[in-house]
Amino acid sequence: MEEIAALERALRRAAPHTLPQVVRAALTERYGAGEVRLRLADYAMRSLQDVESPPWVTEPVPVHDSPQGRAFGAQEPYLAAGPDGGPMRLHLPVTTRGERLGVLSLELPPGTDLRAVLPELQEVCEALGHEILVAERDTDLYVLARRATRLTLAAEMQWQLLPGRSCARPEFALGAQLEPAYAVFGDSYDWSVSADDLTLTLANGMGEGIDAALLTNLAVNALRNARRAGLDLAGQAALADQAVYAQYRGRAHVSVLLLRFTFATGEVEAVDAGSPRLWRLRDGAVAARPFEAQLPLGMFEDTVYTPEYFTVRPGDRLLFASDGVYDAVSATGERFGERALARALTATRLLPPTQVPGAVLRALAGHHGEPALDDDALVVCLDWFGRPDASAGDASTVDASAPEGPAPVG
Repeated sequence: MEEIAALERALRRAAPHTLPQVVRAALTERYGAGEVRLRLADYAMRSLQDVESPPWVTEPVPVHDSPQGRAFGAQEPYLAAGPDGGPMRLHLPVTTRGERLGVLSLELPPGTDLRAVLPELQEVCEALGHEILVAERDTDLYVLARRATRLTLAAEMQWQLLPGRSCARPEFALGAQLEPAYAVFGDSYDWSVSADDLTLTLANGMGEGIDAALLTNLAVNALRNARRAGLDLAGQAALADQAVYAQYRGRAHVSVLLLRFTFATGEVEAVDAGSPRLWRLRDGAVAARPFEAQLPLGMFEDTVYTPEYFTVRPGDRLLFASDGVYDAVSATGERFGERALARALTATRLLPPTQVPGAVLRALAGHHGEPALDDDALVVCLDWFGRPDASAGDASTVDASAPEGPAPVG
């Protein structure tokens, strides 16, 4: 384990753009690794992009139907056996606190005892993922690697606003995705986790392009400012409402759903300001969870918002979807609608929450067909586990994404 600690120190001290080289040198020295390659998932979650080579030099690997994609999707190491007597190819997910970043692939000498080295290699991937997130403040290397094509300026603004695409704790796990990934403009989401609760925000700014992105950026940052000032959900909505109204004087508004989940009890406080809709999967049954709709942010001055409450149980799955999902129409003019969304939620019940948004959006794309969607489509999936038994340890210090011992190798 001293070697792993030394690698972690080397990663912290390395120049931000050299992290793959540092890991390659360490794995070659310690395990005799051959080729070592880091790939990151693109914005659409369809391909894994080589960090050190542009896509016209090194072909991206599809997330679906590839060995690397299997490791990424299952979040488990995947072994692709080489020819007789040849090196073994091992693919390991690079994930930090539930945020799925990509895959580290390496060749190991024949006869390597995988059960002995897997725990160390998984620690390497976790350390690498953490340092990538830190390094992104100082280099564009990892952001560029996620691009299968060019982002619009509005999409650039929106992706920089987001906290990530997944998050995991002992009490919950969630995944989120936006489409069209490279041209999104008004839909957004945000979350914040404390020792006692999860605050989740879903937003949809009216308009298109830069106008919608600017509007949503204002609203989300106003909500963050209010939350960090210690205001309750109603106060957060009121402050953001005032900020949007002061800027636009009622000419533009933002639909928002604010939720705070209490870990100890499962009680949820909600403020619905013309928000995305919520579905719940409980004991195999799908049901809509209606809210008392209130005015979107910014429509009028000094709007008063009132919270409401409901309770989630361990095992509940919640699915949030924006209007772009419900209102998408097929070539024959048929809306995707609530029935199709309920069927998609049932069909994906065995998938982890990180994979559900992509599966729902693929079903939506199949329904809509060509051309691309006319509106943003946001899907967020939340699995609720509840607070573990206190005897199991301090939940605030447990990383739910970390496996206990070696993960199975397929």
